[in-house]
Amino acid sequence: MHKPLLVTEFLDRARRHYGDQEGIVATTGERYTYEEFGDRVDRFSTVLQARGIEKGDRVAVLDPNTHYHLEAAYGSMQIGAVHTPLNYRLTPDDFEYILSNARVSAIYADAEYADRIETVRDDVPTEVFITNDAENVEGDWEDFDTLLDETEPDVTRPEMSEDEVITINYTSGTTGDPKGVMRTHRTETLHAYLVAIHQEIQDDDVYLWTLPMFHVNGWGHIFAAVGMGTTQICTRGVDAEWIFDTVIEEDVSYMCAAPTVLNMLINYYDGEMPTKGDNEVRAATAGAAPPEATIRAVEEDFGWDLIHVYGATETGPLITTSNTPKLLASTDEPYAMKKKQGLGYLGTEVRVVDEDGNDVAPDGNTIGEIVVRGNQVMEGYWEKPDATEEAFNDRIEGYYHMGDLATIDEHGMISIQDRKKDIIISGGENISSIELEDTLFDHPEVADVAVIPSPSEEWGETPKAFVVPESGDPDDPGVTKEELTEFTRERLASYKTVRRFEFVTDLPTTATGKIQKYELREKEWADEDSMVGQG
Repeated sequence: MHKPLLVTEFLDRARRHYGDQEGIVATTGERYTYEEFGDRVDRFSTVLQARGIEKGDRVAVLDPNTHYHLEAAYGSMQIGAVHTPLNYRLTPDDFEYILSNARVSAIYADAEYADRIETVRDDVPTEVFITNDAENVEGDWEDFDTLLDETEPDVTRPEMSEDEVITINYTSGTTGDPKGVMRTHRTETLHAYLVAIHQEIQDDDVYLWTLPMFHVNGWGHIFAAVGMGTTQICTRGVDAEWIFDTVIEEDVSYMCAAPTVLNMLINYYDGEMPTKGDNEVRAATAGAAPPEATIRAVEEDFGWDLIHVYGATETGPLITTSNTPKLLASTDEPYAMKKKQGLGYLGTEVRVVDEDGNDVAPDGNTIGEIVVRGNQVMEGYWEKPDATEEAFNDRIEGYYHMGDLATIDEHGMISIQDRKKDIIISGGENISSIELEDTLFDHPEVADVAVIPSPSEEWGETPKAFVVPESGDPDDPGVTKEELTEFTRERLASYKTVRRFEFVTDLPTTATGKIQKYELREKEWADEDSMVGQG
């Protein structure tokens, strides 16, 4: 029997089985059952259709982790429109590129961020603008709640196929322009199934939204948590005191947290304060391998269970986990094993291959590139066939190439050692070193520059620029490091700001003039265990 895999089934299931159960705890204080939440979704779908939004149209969402984000996402997908979440830390120029590139027809933007869209409004194809507080937003915006109050739910669902694109998530690649990762009903559904299994999500879970919903659809939790009937606590931002208080008051049992969030909690913890309510707590972490000390603190001091997972926007994202109780019980160093990226998810083929596409020895020492095949892997990049072809066929045909260099052991557990791509992962955010270099090249006092990841206790890694000054003299560069920091801050999203600089006479190059970033990384990471960020 073949039943189409459609993302609409997640909310349908929640309404069918948990309609009278609390589903969404809003940042504004309201608490919605899944039936009440579903009714709001139906009304938003009706609003979109009344404004001409049809199957296949792109609908963007610019919002922190509020109930509006979830309602706009499901309200779009329910009519076959393509959910296109936006990173709220980007600049207006970034938004202009994405809205234009995806040819977005409608956008819901939280009032806190709507001004960044209003700035570029006349330069994008978007025609429908909705926010949660229209009275306090400049420009012609419609109010979300007013529209829902004025609308009777009369949504018409079009016929949909599991192979049709239903989400586009933009990711920072190795070049300046973001790439739109296309994901189908089928890939989103199967990834959500895998998340539910490997993160052990149940209907009695209370999930705290510390992970941004825009990050690959909240790692798929906008599907998995809804489908399982989990209670979800929405957020507008997080700090350590608030997280601990909410975990206790709401009996939170599950959350996702980048290593930077875990470090924030560890630094706040006083050694005696309560860390959980009536429920046991587990936390999934990704973005950088957490140090063993972080794992130990979370598990021994907080009494939480830490699940380390790994992936990329293009792969769902999740493809591996170190949550392997049987293997952990068989080792004398369980924290060292939990630090590894781990084993492939169910139905996921994860390999480490050499430059010829052959599997490296499973000895835990030989390095190759991680490649993956799985039902959660993307359909391709939006309108970038060449980039798609390269991503799936570089070393070996038919596998997505992760760009991470790793070892693999006798159990098939992978452990990342370095990166092949010019990507810096800082606090869970991908940053293109090439984009940073292009920006710095625009400064008149910069003659040449190379940007690499530098180890950071707070962020795992952070950008560092090696600058050859126009003056030719590192001791008298004609510009200060602080001025260059401000130069990048004014032109880039806040998390991309470069705060570390080193003025040099020249950069290491090959005989053909190509900059040898590897030499710079080796020097910068000489005192670290590996050349990738730890937490």
